[in-house]
Amino acid sequence: SSPPNSSWDAAYERELQTFQDIGDTGEIWFGEESMVRIIRWLEKHQVPLDSSVLDIGTGNGVLLVELAKSGYMNLTGIDYSPSAIQLSEKVREKEGMSNIKLKVEDFLAPSAELSGFDICIDKGTFDAVSLDPGDAAGKRKQYVGSLCRVLKPEGFFLITSCNWTKEELLNEFREGFEILEELPTPKFCFGGRVGNSVTALVFQRK
Repeated sequence: SSPPNSSWDAAYERELQTFQDIGDTGEIWFGEESMVRIIRWLEKHQVPLDSSVLDIGTGNGVLLVELAKSGYMNLTGIDYSPSAIQLSEKVREKEGMSNIKLKVEDFLAPSAELSGFDICIDKGTFDAVSLDPGDAAGKRKQYVGSLCRVLKPEGFFLITSCNWTKEELLNEFREGFEILEELPTPKFCFGGRVGNSVTALVFQRK
């Protein structure tokens, strides 16, 4: 598997330092509204609170903390950056959330015990993978393969992306997944054209 992206590692190192200094969880990737959107969808669809949830590329683990506060009990976060996992461990301890499992994992080569999840959530990890200058198309294929391995048949996959349109994501995940719905995201205007800066989709594994 490819070496961890050092700039992400550096960013988490900084956050870890800041967190230790002032007890702040730092940058919340994609902002508050993407977490609210995910949790609202789970609640609207009455996804059982004991469903197993995997946060792919958990970063500082804030989404898992919010899910735990909403009553979800079976939560796992993975990240290939050891500093990110250290940071989310600190966040978890500060919040007293013992039901969150955290692991250093490369999602493109997941360990055998990473399987059987009811729900997988990705906000920005697929984006990061697909920007890999090495072999972006190959990495995207690997990602879809890993997702098929870790997510149960009929399980849900919630993806938030800044790089891909709905059509592109439908194409990337056409093997093994079907779209359930597109979640509303903030629109932006640029030169008179309205576009989406963020795409959020819910897929179901076939």
